[in-house]
Order: sequence, then C-alpha cells, then structure tokens
Amino acid sequence: MNIKQIKTWLLCFTAMLAINTLFAQIPDSVADNIKVIKKYLFEDYKQMYKPPVDALLYPFITPGSHSYANVLWDWDSWLSNIALRQILQDQGTVADKSEAVAYEQGCVLNYLAYTDTADGYMPMVIAKNSDPAKLKPTDIYGTNMHKPVIAQHAAFLTKLNNGNAEWLRDKFNRMQAFINNYQTHHHSKETGLFFWQDDLAIGVDNDPSTFFRPNRSSASIYLNCLMYKELKAMSYLSACLKLDTMGVRYEKDAETLKDSIQTNCWDEKDGFYYSVDLDLRPITNQPSIIFGHTMVLHKGMPRTYSRLIQRIGVWSGFMTMWAGIATPQQAKRMVAENYKDTKTFNARYGIRTLSKLEKMYSVRASSNPSNWWGPVWGISNYMVYRGLLKYGFQQEANELACKTIMLFGNDFKKEGALHEYYNPDSGEPIMNKGFQNWNYLVLNMIDCLMGNKPIKEF
Repeated sequence: MNIKQIKTWLLCFTAMLAINTLFAQIPDSVADNIKVIKKYLFEDYKQMYKPPVDALLYPFITPGSHSYANVLWDWDSWLSNIALRQILQDQGTVADKSEAVAYEQGCVLNYLAYTDTADGYMPMVIAKNSDPAKLKPTDIYGTNMHKPVIAQHAAFLTKLNNGNAEWLRDKFNRMQAFINNYQTHHHSKETGLFFWQDDLAIGVDNDPSTFFRPNRSSASIYLNCLMYKELKAMSYLSACLKLDTMGVRYEKDAETLKDSIQTNCWDEKDGFYYSVDLDLRPITNQPSIIFGHTMVLHKGMPRTYSRLIQRIGVWSGFMTMWAGIATPQQAKRMVAENYKDTKTFNARYGIRTLSKLEKMYSVRASSNPSNWWGPVWGISNYMVYRGLLKYGFQQEANELACKTIMLFGNDFKKEGALHEYYNPDSGEPIMNKGFQNWNYLVLNMIDCLMGNKPIKEF
C-alpha cells in the first residue's frame, strides 16, 4: 500500500469502528421501540395512497388520520413522500416501488393542474370536494399560497428517476410562474427576503413571528429557508431539462437569498437565526406641523435599517442548518447556546417548537390553528436532526433520533397509532390520533442511526 491508500484504509476503519461502537451503545428500550415502529410503519403506509377523486385529478398522498382524509396538503405530501421512500427502500418490492410513482408524481401534478402561467398562483390545499373555480382567491396577492416546496418535491422524485424530468417538462412553465409570483409579489427588495402575505396556513400555524402580525410584515426564517432550497431545486430541474441558462439564474438567485438571510437574520448576540419584522414606517420628506412649526419628522436622523430582528425563540431558526445556510461557526454557536439549552429548546422528547422561556409558551391542544407554541412535532425533530448531521454534530443527532424513537415507539405501544404533536417533557400525545404523515420520517432517522442508507430530501 502507498501512503494515500493507508490513510484511506485508516479512515474507513475508524468510521466502521465508530458505527460498531454506536450500535453497541443503543439502549435496549430504543432497540425495542425500533422494532415496534417498523412493524406499524410497514403495515400502515399504504393508507396514505389515495386515488383520483373529484377535484384531485391524479393519485396522491394524504397525511393520514380522519382529520386529513382525502386532502392534499403542500409540504405534508412532500415530506410524507420522503418517509414513504424510506419504507419502500427497506421493505418494498420492485412492484411496490413502481406502484408508488403515480401517487408521488400525482402530488406535484395535482397542484400544477391548478397553477396558471399568467399569474403563478398555486393553491396550498386541494380537497376531494374543492370547487376548482374557488381554489384561487379573488385577491391572489393578498393572502398566502402554496409553500415553496413544489420544486423540492419534484426534484426529489427526479433524482429517484436518475435525473429524468420528462414527466414534468410540459408543466415546468407553471412551476416557473409560481416562483416568479413569489419573487415579484412576496419579496422585499430592500432586504432581499421573502415574506408571508398574512398568517393563513403558513405550515407552522401560530408561529409568533407571523401569527396575528400585520400583513406582509413577517420575513419568516422558515419561509426563507424553504425558498432557498426551492431555488436550488429549480436550478437542478432546469439542468435536467437542459434549460441551462434558466438553471444558472436560479442558482444565482439562491446564493443571493442566502447572503440576504445571513445578513439580516443572524443574531450575533444570541448566536441564533431569527425571523425579521418588515413593518416599519416609510422614510418621508413630507413636512408636518409639529409644535406649531413646519418640519420634516426625524429629518435629523432617519432610520438607516430596513428591518428589525425578532428575538423570539422559534425552532425554525435551526432550519438554517437543515438548508445549509448557517456557516460552520454559526452552527457551532447554535448548537452550544440554543440546541443544548434545556431551559429553552431541548426537552426529554425532542425540540420544543417554541422556547420554554417565551411568554406565549403553551402545550395545550388546538386544531385551528395547530399548536406550535412548544409541543414537540415529528417534523421539527426531523429537520433539526438533519441539520445536526449536515454540520457534523453526530452525537447530538443520535440523541435526538433516540428521543424521537422513544416518543413514537411509546405512542404505538399505548395507542396503536401516532399523533400530530406531543408534550415535550412527558411524551404524552396531545391530539389528532392517526396522524401518519411526516412522523414516518422517524424511519429515516432509524436507518441512519443503524448505519443503513437514509433517504434524504432534495
């Protein structure tokens, strides 16, 4: 062996030793819950498959549970699909994998069927009984639309198909119109950030950074992380379709957004990423009568900043690690000063969706909106987990995986099903029994923990 070969062998040996050591350290309770979780997931996953019906023109995937039966949701179907593919890799036959394709692609195609190239509006939810004529609101720029995850979903499926995106070609212009809508009507030129139009169905329903805030004021860190990955996905899809010039443009847009997020949303004081408030009065040179004198208000020192950072401890700050936006130095601070802090985010069963120190912290049951004021959700645990792995925090990621395994395994044992969200300290389910959805991403965490190949989002 030459020196290079010896070094490579030593690295592989060290990695194998670390994996074997990890397996030896998995507690019996975690190993037992892994068996329980796999049993239920492998038996239940096809309940997510739904045939075309009424307004839903293509087969699709539902989140599961009675509350969400026969409804196609935007980021739910995307993330459920990633979990589905892990199940199919571990357990599915060639026929099972082939059967799934129509339901997977149908999630994307159903939305594109109701997207107009003239304005790019895309609905966020399509139900069995939806009236197609009413899927588009009267004022499409006065409320939210589909979250920026449609290209990520399509890119995920295209990568599974070895880069073949021909299934998307004749509708790709609708996806481009959708992105153009966001860039034209949901984007702050002054900060370079994207904002929510209002607080309707933002996914993290009552995130205090947006919930009951003035319209068009919330440059949500969650939204901007999704959009960064969406632009990267558009670049990839453009390349797959041989639209190289378009791909370069989307890649440039993604890097510009990344710079804007790092500039505007990173808080050096707390070592964390936050959403920012755009609702500032405009600078004006209009004179006013003040104390009997005509003068321009604040003329001597007008504001020099375009936003105010919102120091509200919301879990979605960690999404900058999931998206690959945080620098390595920033990620190190985020983990040390925020992730590990049991007074704020770190709980027995995962990551609190809101810091326990926030005044609005609450874990009570709520369905309209769903509660993100502290309860543990499977998807927030998963995204934080993926971010930890991306930046090399293996031990912390393994601990979070084990917490999630214990949470869901215990729920299956007691209730025979999973729930939408949970008490972070007791692990007790809070509401919506039968919620499959992205909770099945626990299998992706299990496979990674066990040294098997995990299926990853684009």
